[in-house]
Amino acid sequence: MKKLVSFLIAIAAFVAVNAIAQDQQQEKHKHEKEAKHKYECPMKCEPASDKPGKCSKCGMDLKKIKSEDAKAWYECPMKCEPASAKPGKCGKCGMDLKKKA
Repeated sequence: MKKLVSFLIAIAAFVAVNAIAQDQQQEKHKHEKEAKHKYECPMKCEPASDKPGKCSKCGMDLKKIKSEDAKAWYECPMKCEPASAKPGKCGKCGMDLKKKA
């Protein structure tokens, strides 16, 4: 009888450990899926963000976009103007816009 009880306890422990491992794996996949998305202002005021929220310039809700759809952003090193989707020169100070990471 003791062997049967020990065997059942061992099986229960095994099932519990596997359930915890599956939960952790699912959580990891969930975070990986979330990391593939970026959030962007519909008015393109700022570069894409990794987190949802509101645009700090215009206050609109950021919309989810896939990271491969996220455009490269260029900004003035002196932060004279909002970031731009195109390379070029700053309209205020004339410095070359730098690609934002």
